[in-house]
Amino acid sequence: MKIFNTLTRRKEEFVPLEPGKVKMYVCGPTVYNFIHIGNARPMIIFDTVRRYFEYKGYEVNYVSNFTDVDDKIIKKANEEGVDPSVISERYIAECKKDMAALNVKPATTHPQATKEIGGMLDMIQTLIDKGHAYVAEDGTVYFRTKSFKEYGKLSHKNIDELQSGFREIKVTGEEGKEDPNDFVLWKPKKEGEPYWESPWCKGRPGWHIECSVMSKRYLGDQIDIHAGGEDLIFPHHENEIAQSECANDKTFANYWMHNGFLNIDNVKMSKSLGNFFTVREITEKYDPQVLRFFMLSAHYRGPLNFSADLMQASKNGLDRILNGVEKLCDLEKKVEAKGMSQEEEAKVAEAKNQIQKFEAAMEDDFNTADAITAIFELVRLSNSTANEAASKEYVTYLKETIEKLCDVLGIITEKKEEVLDEEIEALIQARQQARKEKNFALADEIRGRLSDMGIILEDTREGVKWKRA
Repeated sequence: MKIFNTLTRRKEEFVPLEPGKVKMYVCGPTVYNFIHIGNARPMIIFDTVRRYFEYKGYEVNYVSNFTDVDDKIIKKANEEGVDPSVISERYIAECKKDMAALNVKPATTHPQATKEIGGMLDMIQTLIDKGHAYVAEDGTVYFRTKSFKEYGKLSHKNIDELQSGFREIKVTGEEGKEDPNDFVLWKPKKEGEPYWESPWCKGRPGWHIECSVMSKRYLGDQIDIHAGGEDLIFPHHENEIAQSECANDKTFANYWMHNGFLNIDNVKMSKSLGNFFTVREITEKYDPQVLRFFMLSAHYRGPLNFSADLMQASKNGLDRILNGVEKLCDLEKKVEAKGMSQEEEAKVAEAKNQIQKFEAAMEDDFNTADAITAIFELVRLSNSTANEAASKEYVTYLKETIEKLCDVLGIITEKKEEVLDEEIEALIQARQQARKEKNFALADEIRGRLSDMGIILEDTREGVKWKRA
């Protein structure tokens, strides 16, 4: 299995720290609002990575945090006149709803920053004791960047050229830095903000320290994979490496994985441009599975463009798979329980070749686009060879194979039972009656009306079936 490692900028063979086990940490969202579709991309991508490891028999310890103390959370809490914990708990619950809708498996552990303060104080003190951090006059604690000679190795930036504060919060005591590139580990409290006691001042942690601490607590000093969006490479992940490796005297993570940016109609998503969409907004228009399928339709490291046309194409592609599985499910109930013919055995060999292509794609840095192509080939094979003369064994094999590979991608193959509203149901019944009475002109007229309402009818041996356009 090859993984592109951001640290080395090349694909490397995956060798776990412990045979048969994977320790994986994925940076989660800051919970001050509904998650947006940019947040959803790493959730879906790295959930799929986890699923593939599990498919291959690995035991995966998957940790993804919630940042529940942050300026944005505090600002929203002040606007609503509530405690910041009210905001964070509300949006953690909403985030979990969206994750469930997208079929993202719950992490082994979902730690929250505010519940890990003790560990942060311990790591900060360790860094101070080792000379990697210092306390300014006002109690702000800074990491001494030049004390870590490998600083910049993930982002491949030269420390002398770096500008501090890319996503760092400016704090009182900024002038207390020894070096402009030093970053905050602990900051003094401000009026109206939550705070915790510490040896240095009443205050709260900097953003970067939380992930180092939570990864150490739930996964150990060393992990196999650390992942997140490419916007986190610098400074967040760079600073995590510095903190963790200076505190623990060990390599922090062996493989660093980062997904590319999400663009909206070829423009980077931004609130200021008005092209900012939450998962909740998108899933009001599309089934959440369509959004998941869309996210997997391109390689995770490249930029992904979101548009109505591409979402429709994803819907069509997903429908093709779901319809294929549905046909196999219906067929499985009708075909004779007999052994496979020679021709069917040859087709099974062809199907096994597609399984190998699926696995080869996933093991080449998780190329989900090519993996989907292999599933399409299995659907094509089933559509062209599975019929009422087929054996039950053959039909079941094709169905279970497609279902198993779809499950690796988190694609639910079982179609949701959808209830039609009374008006549409009445029109379908009226058309059926018109057909019985051989009033085909009226039947066609009703069919046209239903089509205008987005309902497509299909007359089959089992009766009329419908689907949404």
